[in-house]
Amino acid sequence: MDLSPLDLLLVGLAAVAGGAVNAIAGGGTLITFPTLTAIGVPPVAANVTNTVALSPGYLGGTYAQREDLEGQRRRLGLLVPVAVVGGLLGGILLLATGEALFRELVPFLILGASALLAFQERIRARVVRRLSERSGVDPRDGWVVAPAFAASVYGGYFGAGLGVILLAVLGLVLDDTLTRINALKQALSFCINVTAAVLFIFSGKVVWSAALVMAIGAIVGGSVGGRLAGRMRAEVLRRVVVVIGVIVGAVYLVR
Repeated sequence: MDLSPLDLLLVGLAAVAGGAVNAIAGGGTLITFPTLTAIGVPPVAANVTNTVALSPGYLGGTYAQREDLEGQRRRLGLLVPVAVVGGLLGGILLLATGEALFRELVPFLILGASALLAFQERIRARVVRRLSERSGVDPRDGWVVAPAFAASVYGGYFGAGLGVILLAVLGLVLDDTLTRINALKQALSFCINVTAAVLFIFSGKVVWSAALVMAIGAIVGGSVGGRLAGRMRAEVLRRVVVVIGVIVGAVYLVR
């Protein structure tokens, strides 16, 4: 579809805001996805475009935490295939979902993602408490595979709140520090989103003009957000994003 210069400006600004929010508190998709649909992009195409545009940002996060992935080769060998297959299946399910049905699901997906973001710190606190107990569950036992696969399917299908879900899944099952589990979460998020993005590239549903502008905007926003991360209270920004998500979800619900 053809987008006007004003449309591209709006999605570009949304991507800058989303990239900054992701760097500081998370939840940037709750800004970028509604903006795409607001300018007239159909929901499935908007979700596809959003995934393709924002996927490169996960590479930067994974690279930044590469040192914390050292010594986790066994876990990566176990979980990366799970993430790839789950992300692929989620992407296939999205493409198989008709616009009308997905439009009906959108408010619940947004409200669910907003709820995850709202309880992110409580989930993190529970993960930290669980890790302090040191239960010694070995990832080779495969206990983490099923929930990680379910999270990966969700990530390929919609993706908002994926980081919170993965952190909870990994932290409640694996026995390690929060820093190393967070790095593993970042790597799996990268695999899930890139797998879905590669599938979407060949789907014919990507609005490329918007995707390119958003990719640039997300990189700029991520850089700005990274510099502001130490100066802003993530909790305050997170609450703002949650409020936006609830409002947007409610608007979709009553349409």
